[in-house]
Amino acid sequence: MANNHIHIHKSLLPVSWLYGIVVSVRNRLFDLGILKSRRFDLPVISIGNLAVGGTGKTPHVEYLIRLLKEDYGIAVLSRGYKRRTHGFVIATLTSTASDIGDEPMQVKSKFPSVTVAVDEDRCDGIEKLTSGQNARQVEVVLLDDAFQHRYVKPGLSILLIEYDRLEGDKMLPAGRLREPMSGIQRADVVVVTKCPETLTTDDMEAAGASLHLRSSQKIFFSTTEYQELEPLFCGDNLSLDSLSAESHVLLLTGIANPTPLLREIQRRTRQVTHLSFGDHHTFSSSDISAINTAYAALPPSAIVITTEKDAMRLSQQSGLSQEVRHHAYQLPIKVRFLHEAETFDQIIKDYVREAPEGRLPAQRADGRADEGKNT
Repeated sequence: MANNHIHIHKSLLPVSWLYGIVVSVRNRLFDLGILKSRRFDLPVISIGNLAVGGTGKTPHVEYLIRLLKEDYGIAVLSRGYKRRTHGFVIATLTSTASDIGDEPMQVKSKFPSVTVAVDEDRCDGIEKLTSGQNARQVEVVLLDDAFQHRYVKPGLSILLIEYDRLEGDKMLPAGRLREPMSGIQRADVVVVTKCPETLTTDDMEAAGASLHLRSSQKIFFSTTEYQELEPLFCGDNLSLDSLSAESHVLLLTGIANPTPLLREIQRRTRQVTHLSFGDHHTFSSSDISAINTAYAALPPSAIVITTEKDAMRLSQQSGLSQEVRHHAYQLPIKVRFLHEAETFDQIIKDYVREAPEGRLPAQRADGRADEGKNT
């Protein structure tokens, strides 16, 4: 298991130790019931991680949407990181990243019929999603990035861990862990993400052994699949395979870990100019100017590639040159399970169908059972 790229700020280890104590005490208070977790009367699935960013939460949320949306009314609830609004907000097709955050906007743009909402208080958010008019459309709630939000007790908890960070990471701020690796024991399902496609059965067994899972916990392995390039502003889709050694690419990223994407582009062409910004970066006028300048220095046939998440923010910025706008693409990704995908799918479907929390998922708020729904 590769982990040589993990950077630890050793001078901050004492602060990480103190932070770890605080987090451990908080978790212990929840475990003892002193701090209360709340259950809800419909299926609630949490998708989260132990580390800050980079594990592929949004693509896995989208996987669950695709799996369930034909049979159930899905709501995705996020806190809406770096949005400029507060409280509970329901996404619409005209919502912006400033309104709801870039990741919720990405989900809403790809799945217009799915209810997407943001709320810092997840209990309040679920209450609002399951009351009034919203309740008629919501049968399953997907909690995005909620593993540490323990005031909600999900019926099914899915924890994502990046393959390259299975070992060797440290607590914030020295490393990227939000809580100790022992927190993995709270998960029902563990998905090791961003795995190499060449991962062997022996590799999987070694990874599973390193995590010290309970016998009741299920572990799966997923990899990232890059899709066709989609124009941000105008033009047609472009196959990623159309890039050649002669292609010039301006790569724009504002994500936690751009290394896998950079490697994917460099696998096709070494002529890559990479402008890297912080995760969920808000592009300023000086950033836009730097993008225009970087593109102007490239041959006229160069293309601009960015992530879906960055595209949610970048597409709303003014000041991009016409050349950039005419050559800008986003690169969608999907996840694919390397083994036992059917087993993973069945775990999700069985949980939702059995609805252990109470209200039957196929029973609408008005009391009428849906017809023609299959699970």
